[in-house]
Amino acid sequence: MGSCMARFKEFVKEDVLDRAVNLFWCKGYNGTSMEEVVTCLGISRSSLYDTFGDKRQLFLQALNRYRQQMSGAMIAMVNQSEATLPTIKHLFAVAVQESLDSKLSKGCFIVNTTIELAAHDPEIARIVNANMQDVEDAFYQAVKRGQEKGELSTKHDARAVARFLFNNVSGIRVAAKSGADQTVYNDIVSVVMSILN
Repeated sequence: MGSCMARFKEFVKEDVLDRAVNLFWCKGYNGTSMEEVVTCLGISRSSLYDTFGDKRQLFLQALNRYRQQMSGAMIAMVNQSEATLPTIKHLFAVAVQESLDSKLSKGCFIVNTTIELAAHDPEIARIVNANMQDVEDAFYQAVKRGQEKGELSTKHDARAVARFLFNNVSGIRVAAKSGADQTVYNDIVSVVMSILN
């Protein structure tokens, strides 16, 4: 019976973290009051502090959860890909579609956090830098494979291309914050693909 209770609590904790991700993603860390945190998460202040700690600790846990889910899925897709170019095209198409579909122009939670907090908070900077390195490394391995198989151009160094890809995926997320339209995204993706071919 004890293990069932532990699993239930863990499920509830993950559900609360998902709500925290959405709240901080929409409003940012500084734009979210403690009252909004308690109201949105639907738990008491004492439960919040007992389970997650203070607002900053909750934010760090939410950021790590987002990183595991979103970046983890992208990295897995790149790592498992047999055909590099279609996979990269698909990743950019997904980033564009998510940006167009977002009524709130939320951008990317990690990109937003980088802009809002990373320069002033070393712990958050470590998380966003680790995320950047993980995604860049996945792109690097994919580009290297694609170049070795003759699928991608070898005109540019694989590491430089990986950094270019990461920067442009992030750039699409930033453009979403300003309400960019399909034409802007089409131009970005077109130039990215021209570098790969």
